[in-house]
Amino acid sequence: MLSVEAESFRLAEAFTISRGSRTEAKVLTVRAGNGWGECVPYARYDETLESVTAEIEGLPDTIDSGSLQEALPPGAARNAVDCAFWDAAAKAAGVRVWELIGMSEPGPEVTAYTLSLGEPDAMEASARKHAHRPLLKIKLGGEGDMARLEAVRRGAPRTRIVIDANEGWTAEVYSELAPHLVRLGVEMVEQPLPAGQDGMLAEIERPLPVCADESCHDRASLPDLKGKYDMVNIKLDKTGGLTEALALKEAALAQGYRIMVGCMVGSSLAMAPAVLLAQGAEVVDLDAPLLLAEDRAVPLLYDEAGVHPPDARLWG
Repeated sequence: MLSVEAESFRLAEAFTISRGSRTEAKVLTVRAGNGWGECVPYARYDETLESVTAEIEGLPDTIDSGSLQEALPPGAARNAVDCAFWDAAAKAAGVRVWELIGMSEPGPEVTAYTLSLGEPDAMEASARKHAHRPLLKIKLGGEGDMARLEAVRRGAPRTRIVIDANEGWTAEVYSELAPHLVRLGVEMVEQPLPAGQDGMLAEIERPLPVCADESCHDRASLPDLKGKYDMVNIKLDKTGGLTEALALKEAALAQGYRIMVGCMVGSSLAMAPAVLLAQGAEVVDLDAPLLLAEDRAVPLLYDEAGVHPPDARLWG
Protein backbone atom coordinates (compact mmCIF):
# COMPACT_ATOMS: atom_id res chain seq x y z
CA MET A 1 0.00 0.00 0.00
CA LEU A 2 1.37 3.40 -1.01
CA SER A 3 0.97 6.61 0.95
CA VAL A 4 1.86 10.11 -0.22
CA GLU A 5 2.42 13.28 1.80
CA ALA A 6 3.20 16.85 0.75
CA GLU A 7 6.08 18.45 2.64
CA SER A 8 8.11 21.63 2.35
CA PHE A 9 11.66 22.59 3.30
CA ARG A 10 12.72 26.21 3.72
CA LEU A 11 15.56 27.45 1.53
CA ALA A 12 18.45 29.32 3.12
CA GLU A 13 17.84 32.12 0.60
CA ALA A 14 15.66 32.74 -2.43
CA PHE A 15 16.61 30.62 -5.44
CA THR A 16 16.08 32.21 -8.86
CA ILE A 17 16.23 30.88 -12.43
CA SER A 18 14.95 32.37 -15.67
CA ARG A 19 11.43 31.08 -14.95
CA GLY A 20 11.05 32.58 -11.47
CA SER A 21 12.05 32.39 -7.80
CA ARG A 22 11.24 30.16 -4.83
CA THR A 23 11.86 30.31 -1.09
CA GLU A 24 10.98 26.72 -0.20
CA ALA A 25 11.27 23.25 -1.70
CA LYS A 26 7.83 21.69 -2.05
CA VAL A 27 8.07 17.92 -2.34
CA LEU A 28 6.01 14.76 -2.14
CA THR A 29 7.14 11.92 0.09
CA VAL A 30 5.92 8.45 -0.89
CA ARG A 31 6.06 5.41 1.38
CA ALA A 32 5.83 1.83 0.17
CA GLY A 33 5.94 -0.46 3.20
CA ASN A 34 9.16 0.46 4.98
CA GLY A 35 10.66 2.09 1.90
CA TRP A 36 10.35 5.71 0.89
CA GLY A 37 11.15 8.10 -1.91
CA GLU A 38 10.74 11.76 -2.79
CA CYS A 39 9.79 13.70 -5.89
CA VAL A 40 9.55 17.37 -6.81
CA PRO A 41 6.59 18.17 -9.09
CA TYR A 42 7.72 20.70 -11.69
CA ALA A 43 5.43 23.25 -13.29
CA ARG A 44 7.59 23.32 -16.45
CA TYR A 45 6.31 19.79 -17.10
CA ASP A 46 2.72 20.63 -16.13
CA GLU A 47 3.08 18.95 -12.74
CA THR A 48 1.62 20.18 -9.45
CA LEU A 49 1.58 18.71 -5.97
CA GLU A 50 -2.08 17.90 -6.52
CA SER A 51 -1.75 16.32 -9.96
CA VAL A 52 1.19 14.14 -8.97
CA THR A 53 -0.55 13.08 -5.76
CA ALA A 54 -3.56 12.05 -7.84
CA GLU A 55 -1.35 9.97 -10.14
CA ILE A 56 0.15 8.12 -7.21
CA GLU A 57 -3.14 7.62 -5.38
CA GLY A 58 -4.67 6.31 -8.60
CA LEU A 59 -2.29 3.36 -8.76
CA PRO A 60 -3.80 -0.06 -7.99
CA ASP A 61 -3.03 -1.71 -4.66
CA THR A 62 -1.33 -4.50 -6.61
CA ILE A 63 1.29 -2.19 -8.11
CA ASP A 64 4.87 -3.40 -7.77
CA SER A 65 8.27 -2.55 -9.20
CA GLY A 66 7.68 -4.80 -12.20
CA SER A 67 4.43 -3.18 -13.29
CA LEU A 68 5.22 0.43 -12.31
CA GLN A 69 7.14 1.33 -15.48
CA GLU A 70 4.06 0.71 -17.63
CA ALA A 71 1.54 2.05 -15.11
CA LEU A 72 2.92 5.59 -15.03
CA PRO A 73 4.74 7.75 -17.59
CA PRO A 74 8.16 9.26 -16.92
CA GLY A 75 7.87 12.05 -14.37
CA ALA A 76 7.77 12.95 -10.72
CA ALA A 77 5.04 10.52 -9.67
CA ARG A 78 6.81 7.45 -10.99
CA ASN A 79 10.11 8.66 -9.57
CA ALA A 80 8.96 8.77 -5.95
CA VAL A 81 7.26 5.38 -6.17
CA ASP A 82 10.18 3.75 -8.00
CA CYS A 83 12.68 5.00 -5.43
CA ALA A 84 10.43 3.87 -2.57
CA PHE A 85 10.29 0.39 -4.13
CA TRP A 86 14.10 0.27 -4.42
CA ASP A 87 14.46 1.28 -0.77
CA ALA A 88 11.92 -1.30 0.38
CA ALA A 89 13.57 -4.05 -1.68
CA ALA A 90 16.98 -3.30 -0.17
CA LYS A 91 15.59 -3.38 3.35
CA ALA A 92 13.77 -6.66 2.66
CA ALA A 93 16.95 -8.25 1.31
CA GLY A 94 19.19 -6.82 4.02
CA VAL A 95 21.53 -5.26 1.49
CA ARG A 96 22.13 -1.84 -0.03
CA VAL A 97 20.52 -0.68 -3.26
CA TRP A 98 23.90 -0.50 -4.98
CA GLU A 99 24.29 -4.21 -4.29
CA LEU A 100 20.87 -4.93 -5.81
CA ILE A 101 21.92 -2.98 -8.91
CA GLY A 102 25.17 -4.94 -9.12
CA MET A 103 27.44 -1.92 -9.01
CA SER A 104 30.65 -1.43 -7.06
CA GLU A 105 30.42 0.25 -3.68
CA PRO A 106 29.83 3.95 -4.39
CA GLY A 107 32.00 6.79 -3.16
CA PRO A 108 31.69 10.57 -2.91
CA GLU A 109 31.31 12.63 -6.06
CA VAL A 110 32.32 16.27 -6.47
CA THR A 111 29.15 18.28 -7.01
CA ALA A 112 28.50 21.67 -8.52
CA TYR A 113 27.16 24.44 -6.31
CA THR A 114 24.50 26.55 -8.01
CA LEU A 115 24.47 30.34 -8.03
CA SER A 116 20.96 31.59 -8.76
CA LEU A 117 20.15 34.28 -11.31
CA GLY A 118 20.58 37.85 -10.09
CA GLU A 119 22.16 41.20 -10.76
CA PRO A 120 25.89 41.08 -11.59
CA ASP A 121 27.02 42.62 -8.29
CA ALA A 122 25.02 40.09 -6.28
CA MET A 123 26.27 37.18 -8.37
CA GLU A 124 29.88 38.38 -8.02
CA ALA A 125 29.47 38.52 -4.24
CA SER A 126 27.96 35.04 -4.22
CA ALA A 127 30.75 33.72 -6.43
CA ARG A 128 33.35 35.19 -4.09
CA LYS A 129 31.61 33.58 -1.11
CA HIS A 130 31.68 30.18 -2.82
CA ALA A 131 34.98 30.50 -4.69
CA HIS A 132 36.44 27.72 -2.52
CA ARG A 133 34.11 25.20 -4.14
CA PRO A 134 35.59 23.14 -6.99
CA LEU A 135 32.68 23.65 -9.41
CA LEU A 136 30.08 26.39 -9.74
CA LYS A 137 26.93 26.17 -11.84
CA ILE A 138 25.69 29.58 -12.92
CA LYS A 139 22.03 30.24 -13.67
CA LEU A 140 21.64 32.56 -16.66
CA GLY A 141 18.94 33.08 -19.26
CA GLY A 142 18.19 36.74 -19.78
CA GLU A 143 19.37 40.15 -20.88
CA GLY A 144 22.68 41.02 -19.26
CA ASP A 145 24.02 37.47 -19.09
CA MET A 146 27.48 38.46 -20.28
CA ALA A 147 27.82 40.99 -17.45
CA ARG A 148 26.68 38.33 -14.98
CA LEU A 149 29.20 35.81 -16.20
CA GLU A 150 32.05 38.33 -16.18
CA ALA A 151 31.08 39.22 -12.60
CA VAL A 152 31.07 35.59 -11.50
CA ARG A 153 34.49 35.01 -13.03
CA ARG A 154 35.84 38.03 -11.16
CA GLY A 155 34.44 36.62 -7.93
CA ALA A 156 35.75 33.10 -8.54
CA PRO A 157 38.76 33.44 -10.87
CA ARG A 158 40.03 29.87 -10.47
CA THR A 159 36.87 27.82 -9.97
CA ARG A 160 35.53 25.51 -12.69
CA ILE A 161 32.28 26.87 -14.15
CA VAL A 162 29.34 25.42 -16.03
CA ILE A 163 26.27 27.45 -16.95
CA ASP A 164 22.57 26.76 -17.29
CA ALA A 165 20.49 29.04 -19.51
CA ASN A 166 17.21 27.21 -18.68
CA GLU A 167 15.93 27.58 -22.27
CA GLY A 168 16.41 31.35 -22.06
CA TRP A 169 18.48 32.00 -25.20
CA THR A 170 18.07 31.97 -28.95
CA ALA A 171 20.52 30.43 -31.41
CA GLU A 172 21.78 33.93 -32.20
CA VAL A 173 22.43 34.71 -28.53
CA TYR A 174 24.27 31.42 -28.06
CA SER A 175 26.45 32.02 -31.14
CA GLU A 176 27.26 35.53 -29.92
CA LEU A 177 28.12 34.44 -26.38
CA ALA A 178 29.90 31.16 -27.10
CA PRO A 179 33.37 32.61 -27.86
CA HIS A 180 33.20 34.61 -24.63
CA LEU A 181 32.17 31.53 -22.68
CA VAL A 182 35.28 29.76 -23.96
CA ARG A 183 37.42 32.80 -23.10
CA LEU A 184 36.12 32.77 -19.55
CA GLY A 185 36.82 29.08 -19.13
CA VAL A 186 33.21 27.88 -19.07
CA GLU A 187 33.27 24.09 -19.50
CA MET A 188 29.70 23.42 -20.61
CA VAL A 189 26.39 25.17 -21.34
CA GLU A 190 23.14 23.50 -20.36
CA GLN A 191 19.93 23.83 -22.42
CA PRO A 192 20.55 27.18 -24.13
CA LEU A 193 17.49 26.93 -26.41
CA PRO A 194 13.90 25.93 -25.59
CA ALA A 195 13.10 22.23 -25.87
CA GLY A 196 11.30 21.64 -29.16
CA GLN A 197 12.95 24.73 -30.63
CA ASP A 198 16.53 23.53 -30.48
CA GLY A 199 17.01 22.31 -34.05
CA MET A 200 19.46 25.12 -34.79
CA LEU A 201 21.97 23.50 -32.44
CA ALA A 202 22.62 20.97 -35.19
CA GLU A 203 23.39 23.74 -37.67
CA ILE A 204 25.57 26.18 -35.74
CA GLU A 205 29.08 25.81 -34.40
CA ARG A 206 29.25 24.54 -30.81
CA PRO A 207 32.68 25.58 -29.50
CA LEU A 208 31.94 24.15 -26.05
CA PRO A 209 29.81 21.14 -25.04
CA VAL A 210 26.04 21.64 -24.97
CA CYS A 211 24.01 19.58 -22.51
CA ALA A 212 20.35 18.59 -22.94
CA ASP A 213 18.17 19.08 -19.87
CA GLU A 214 14.57 19.94 -20.72
CA SER A 215 15.12 18.21 -24.08
CA CYS A 216 16.05 14.88 -22.47
CA HIS A 217 13.70 12.97 -20.19
CA ASP A 218 14.19 9.24 -20.80
CA ARG A 219 15.55 6.85 -23.44
CA ALA A 220 12.76 7.86 -25.83
CA SER A 221 14.34 11.36 -25.98
CA LEU A 222 17.68 10.20 -27.33
CA PRO A 223 16.89 9.96 -31.08
CA ASP A 224 15.90 13.65 -31.21
CA LEU A 225 19.15 14.78 -29.57
CA LYS A 226 21.46 13.49 -32.28
CA GLY A 227 23.68 16.17 -33.74
CA LYS A 228 22.37 18.81 -31.35
CA TYR A 229 23.80 17.90 -27.98
CA ASP A 230 27.05 16.55 -26.56
CA MET A 231 25.84 15.71 -23.06
CA VAL A 232 22.60 14.71 -21.33
CA ASN A 233 21.48 15.82 -17.87
CA ILE A 234 19.78 12.86 -16.20
CA LYS A 235 17.34 13.75 -13.41
CA LEU A 236 15.22 11.21 -11.57
CA ASP A 237 12.15 13.46 -11.66
CA LYS A 238 12.39 13.48 -15.46
CA THR A 239 13.15 9.81 -16.05
CA GLY A 240 10.53 8.65 -13.58
CA GLY A 241 12.89 7.02 -11.13
CA LEU A 242 16.18 5.23 -10.71
CA THR A 243 15.17 2.27 -12.87
CA GLU A 244 14.81 4.30 -16.07
CA ALA A 245 17.64 6.64 -15.11
CA LEU A 246 20.11 3.76 -15.01
CA ALA A 247 18.87 2.53 -18.38
CA LEU A 248 19.11 6.03 -19.87
CA LYS A 249 22.66 6.45 -18.60
CA GLU A 250 23.73 3.17 -20.18
CA ALA A 251 22.02 3.97 -23.49
CA ALA A 252 23.37 7.53 -23.63
CA LEU A 253 26.93 6.37 -22.99
CA ALA A 254 26.58 3.73 -25.69
CA GLN A 255 25.52 6.46 -28.14
CA GLY A 256 28.49 8.65 -27.32
CA TYR A 257 26.90 11.20 -25.00
CA ARG A 258 28.71 12.50 -21.95
CA ILE A 259 26.79 12.32 -18.68
CA MET A 260 25.60 14.95 -16.23
CA VAL A 261 23.44 13.99 -13.25
CA GLY A 262 21.27 16.78 -11.90
CA CYS A 263 18.35 17.40 -9.60
CA MET A 264 15.34 19.51 -8.78
CA VAL A 265 15.32 21.51 -5.53
CA GLY A 266 14.50 18.81 -3.01
CA SER A 267 15.79 17.28 0.21
CA SER A 268 18.52 14.71 0.83
CA LEU A 269 15.95 11.95 0.30
CA ALA A 270 15.51 13.02 -3.34
CA MET A 271 19.29 13.22 -3.87
CA ALA A 272 20.13 9.86 -2.25
CA PRO A 273 19.36 7.56 -5.21
CA ALA A 274 20.85 10.11 -7.61
CA VAL A 275 24.22 9.78 -5.85
CA LEU A 276 24.33 6.16 -7.02
CA LEU A 277 23.42 7.24 -10.56
CA ALA A 278 26.11 9.93 -10.44
CA GLN A 279 29.00 7.51 -9.98
CA GLY A 280 31.51 8.29 -12.72
CA ALA A 281 29.42 11.09 -14.29
CA GLU A 282 31.40 13.91 -15.89
CA VAL A 283 29.33 16.63 -14.20
CA VAL A 284 27.39 16.10 -10.97
CA ASP A 285 24.87 18.71 -9.81
CA LEU A 286 23.31 17.36 -6.62
CA ASP A 287 23.63 20.41 -4.41
CA ALA A 288 19.98 21.00 -3.50
CA PRO A 289 20.40 20.10 0.20
CA LEU A 290 23.16 22.72 0.44
CA LEU A 291 20.54 25.33 -0.53
CA LEU A 292 18.15 24.31 2.27
CA ALA A 293 17.72 25.83 5.71
CA GLU A 294 16.26 22.49 6.89
CA ASP A 295 16.58 18.90 5.69
CA ARG A 296 15.76 15.28 6.53
CA ALA A 297 16.67 13.90 9.96
CA VAL A 298 19.60 11.95 8.48
CA PRO A 299 20.88 14.20 5.69
CA LEU A 300 23.47 13.42 3.06
CA LEU A 301 27.06 14.20 3.98
CA TYR A 302 28.77 16.96 1.98
CA ASP A 303 32.44 17.71 2.55
CA GLU A 304 35.60 18.53 0.60
CA ALA A 305 35.32 15.17 -1.21
CA GLY A 306 31.83 16.02 -2.47
CA VAL A 307 28.45 14.45 -1.83
CA HIS A 308 28.66 11.05 -0.16
CA PRO A 309 26.40 8.04 -0.75
CA PRO A 310 23.41 7.93 1.63
CA ASP A 311 23.50 6.44 5.07
CA ALA A 312 21.19 3.40 5.21
CA ARG A 313 19.02 5.28 7.71
CA LEU A 314 18.20 7.81 4.98
CA TRP A 315 17.67 5.59 1.94
CA GLY A 316 18.86 2.52 0.14
